[in-house]
Amino acid sequence: MKKKNLFLGLAVMSLTFHTVVGQQYAFDKKIALPGDGGYDYLSIDEINNHLFVSHGTSVNVIDLGTEKPIASIDGMKGVHGIAVDNELNKGFISDGKGNSVVVFDLSTFKILATIPLSAKGPDAIIYDPYSKKVLTFNGNSKNACVIDPVALKEIKTIDLEGGPEFAVPDGKGLIYNNNEDLNVLKVIDAKNWTVKASWPLAPCGGPTGLALDAAHGRLFTGCRTNKGLSVVNIATGKVIATLPIGAGVDAVVYDAANQLIFVSNGDATATIIRQESADKYTIVQSLTTVPRAKTMAFDKKTRKIYFSAPEFQPGTRNIIPGTFAVLVYKPQ
Repeated sequence: MKKKNLFLGLAVMSLTFHTVVGQQYAFDKKIALPGDGGYDYLSIDEINNHLFVSHGTSVNVIDLGTEKPIASIDGMKGVHGIAVDNELNKGFISDGKGNSVVVFDLSTFKILATIPLSAKGPDAIIYDPYSKKVLTFNGNSKNACVIDPVALKEIKTIDLEGGPEFAVPDGKGLIYNNNEDLNVLKVIDAKNWTVKASWPLAPCGGPTGLALDAAHGRLFTGCRTNKGLSVVNIATGKVIATLPIGAGVDAVVYDAANQLIFVSNGDATATIIRQESADKYTIVQSLTTVPRAKTMAFDKKTRKIYFSAPEFQPGTRNIIPGTFAVLVYKPQ
């Protein structure tokens, strides 16, 4: 090989090496949190740099600058998710067992109001920037509730026919919602609060986590039954690819800046997938986490991933007291 070609080859190899290394994740630290209750969604307030962690009857608050707990929002019956409305400086908690939404101040973490819902079992909760409304997705009632964050009241319900899971807004008037019972993706029109489409997700079964790539017009849906991540073209509503992932998937996150998809699985793995193009995907890592670390949040600033889970007695679902924590993983 000529010297010039040799240097060129080494440069390409070096670039490739650094690209791959930048997509590999490793354990960084553990942030211990008090209490031994159940756990579900994590959510990040990007403006105030806070991580909200659902935990039993409380929401733990972690400062992402110091990665230390700074507050706890207490007194609920069974927390699931947290949504953030920075314009109003309000947070919204879905209290599944209380059939309500608890509203709190994003600066002081003081509870401002409790909004009773007509539905049962509010689970996922989102803020839609297009309509400037908050939506809960209610597993027991198989519907969604629309909440006015200014008036602090429910203003509409939307029949979803089956059990809803994660949802994402596109910011332009559409909201996408996985329907676990029906194995379909519901498309909600935020202009009139109706379901405008219902897309079959086969071969996906038991869809849970959901993330949106707005630039390429793709949705990424995590499927428990077939242990797959399905890629959906939002222009056609068709599944264009399905990749193998771990068992017990819950959350899916898309890192648009680096074109990576993160899938958290309850089997102590997180599948990391690189988006080569809108229709081509490659698995780059099966990250080892801990058993039942099934939900996560992604910090766009640091690219760190946050999982929550306690430790369990071997071979059981019994939580070892005093072990609940947020586990932090960072790129290498």
